Amino acid sequence: MSSLGLALRDSSTMLRRNLLHARRYPSLTLNLLLTPIMLLLLFVYIFGDTMSAGIGGGGPDRSAYIAFVVPGLLLMTIGSTTIGTAVSVSNDMTEGVIARFRTMAIHRGSVLVGHVLGSVLQAVVSVVLVGAVGVAIGFRSTDATVLEWLAAFGLLVLFATALTWIAVGMGLVSPNAEAASNNAMPLILLPLLSSTFVPLDAMPGWFQPIARYQPFTPAVETLRGLLLGTGIGHNGWLALAWCLGLAALGYFWSTSKFDGDPR
Repeated sequence: MSSLGLALRDSSTMLRRNLLHARRYPSLTLNLLLTPIMLLLLFVYIFGDTMSAGIGGGGPDRSAYIAFVVPGLLLMTIGSTTIGTAVSVSNDMTEGVIARFRTMAIHRGSVLVGHVLGSVLQAVVSVVLVGAVGVAIGFRSTDATVLEWLAAFGLLVLFATALTWIAVGMGLVSPNAEAASNNAMPLILLPLLSSTFVPLDAMPGWFQPIARYQPFTPAVETLRGLLLGTGIGHNGWLALAWCLGLAALGYFWSTSKFDGDPR
């Protein structure tokens, strides 16, 4: 078998392994999925009228705030889901599973690729579930074209891939599952510091650079524009650059740590 065929075969095997783990132990994924759903319901039904009046400068309009907040929470869902990846990778390292894989005649990269592919699939499923909750409470995307929908889906997959590689690196450098979960916590906190809940120009001036110069804000603005059929400006290129940069950083960090760690 060629090296490419071997890599594909072993990667698909590792993907099945990680999906089976996710199916047998769904509590971690469900707990992480509940965070964006609870935030969605909280901000829409408790703060929705007040937030929409403050942002729009007019009367309360909860439906307008639903349209504003759902795209950001879809990206937050990806950040939440990838924390499970960091924990899973750390467990494999500390329990000796990866050390066992190193003694077997398998493609080395397939171990990490299996984690990444499995996490991306779980992130997509989680985004669909949160999106379904958003639609159920009133989110509509009637002005978006088919091309914009495809672009939005591509952005979600690319963003999930980038964050997953970062989470894999965090899992590899963590001494245990608890440390991995703590190390990956910024993947949930960063969306709270972005334009997910309020626009940039509504933030204090000293805080705007913090929200502006991070990966979630351009991704949120791009996804919001694509789903609502509005302009995205330069945010599309910034989001793409962030995704590619984080994916490359996470890939080289993870592979170098995996190849050099004797555990």
